[in-house]
Amino acid sequence: MDVHRLRLLRELAVRGSVTAVAQASNLTPSAVSQQLKVLAREAGIALTVPDGRGLRLTEAGAAVVAGADEVLTALGRLDETVAGLRDHPLGTVRVALFPSAARLLLPGLLRRTADRDGLVLRCRDLDLRPDEVPAAAADADVVVTHHDERLDPFSGGRLRVRSLLREPLDVALPPGHPLAARSAVELTDLVDEDWISVEVGWPVDDVLRSLGLVSGTAPRIVQRINDFSVTEELVADGHGVALLPRFSTDDRGGTRLALRPLAGVRAARLVRAVCRPDAATRPVVRLVLDELAAEADAVRRARTSSS
Repeated sequence: MDVHRLRLLRELAVRGSVTAVAQASNLTPSAVSQQLKVLAREAGIALTVPDGRGLRLTEAGAAVVAGADEVLTALGRLDETVAGLRDHPLGTVRVALFPSAARLLLPGLLRRTADRDGLVLRCRDLDLRPDEVPAAAADADVVVTHHDERLDPFSGGRLRVRSLLREPLDVALPPGHPLAARSAVELTDLVDEDWISVEVGWPVDDVLRSLGLVSGTAPRIVQRINDFSVTEELVADGHGVALLPRFSTDDRGGTRLALRPLAGVRAARLVRAVCRPDAATRPVVRLVLDELAAEADAVRRARTSSS
């Protein structure tokens, strides 16, 4: 039986007339009568009988109203529970982050959610090409991914996307490199450099190749390393230069690496959180997304003010 029609039957028991039920429910009397007739057909038994110009409950109708009270009371408690979940979300949220985002955002995310009773975060580091993200989103509630700012691999798809951070990509140089003395580096200055990049098709390599098109030269890539912490070690030891993300690179205040922007060129990666549509509607997932966005904003402001 339809819950809305059960409510009308109970209203008839309480208010005593179809007219009063109609006024309370913002319906016409004929609409109330029609809905009560449909309810009787659903129940397979007469619930009301004519009484003068109105209706009164049958014994069966009174019994249904008693049962409806229990049902509607339970639904009211459920509404309160759901409202409470919106205010105090509960549940487990599975989060996958690419490694440098985990280093940048995960400690703060865990700190921000530590006092949320009932929220359990299950996090893992998982570096993905953009085309691999939809499959990962089938297993995780939130996938934190990155890509070249000049493309949007998720446009027109079913995934829900929330932007977290635009992170500039700088040229990483050994502190003693001649170009480290400059405040910015021209593309033409880097033509003869050995480059350490990532695997083909992964973020940052796309940026490096597009920069090569701008400069008219193909970067001389001598190593392909996906782990930025390894790349940092190689650059610091003088084995090449690299494009590294400004906020998540451990340059140790310039003593380990010299990070220099590219003059006249916008090079950045977009850090975004991606969810399945059903996951994005969960209050607890929305909470995690909000805290991720807040942490990303705090990181951006802190790194910007210190540079």
